[in-house]
Amino acid sequence: MVEFFIRLFSQETTDIILPATLQTLYMVFVATPITIFFGLVFGSSLYITDKNGLYPMFIFNKTFGAIINAVLALPSMIVIILALPLSKFVVGVSYGPKACVIALTIVCTPIFSRLVESSILEVSKGKVEAAKSMGASTFDIILKVMLPEALPSLIRNFVVLTITLISITAIAGTFGAGGLGEVAVRFGYHRFRTDILLAAVLVLLVLVEGLQLLGDKLSKRMLKKRHLI
Repeated sequence: MVEFFIRLFSQETTDIILPATLQTLYMVFVATPITIFFGLVFGSSLYITDKNGLYPMFIFNKTFGAIINAVLALPSMIVIILALPLSKFVVGVSYGPKACVIALTIVCTPIFSRLVESSILEVSKGKVEAAKSMGASTFDIILKVMLPEALPSLIRNFVVLTITLISITAIAGTFGAGGLGEVAVRFGYHRFRTDILLAAVLVLLVLVEGLQLLGDKLSKRMLKKRHLI
């Protein structure tokens, strides 16, 4: 047992885990803003074009919603495989962290779109109606009423998105994306290095817990400021 813990915190383990951690952080931090952008656009569009939305478009809403649901229904591993040709077209390679960003975005954008839609649905309809009665445009209602009012819920969903991205990087690691997932499989599982496998898991847990604590703190601060106002 003592020998195991010595290996767990050895220089060899650090030399393997540290670059993999940086690759995972790279994938997450690049994919997150892209996914947030498209998720906000798609989620807002689903809300706006609903039959009770600001600009009802029944056919568009149902068709677009069906496409998002279809991607959601596919296992993440299948989506990653299907995204490999697109990754090669966009970034020139179908492996490594850069290629993984494309797959991460495709997997997580539908998830975040539905989360954004749910957050906006929590906004009081009275505030939206008040903005409409004052002549605010649809664009102004989205940016100045709906999204600010939904911000505490959106922050919590940002955290869910980021944690999901971290978990997907672990899956993508089995397809040569790099990061902690690849290290856990290639070194930990295939080479029977339990110390490296456990080290990768511990780093993932620290990342997830850190993000969760940060998200909870920001969300509570936003709610506290709103109550003071």
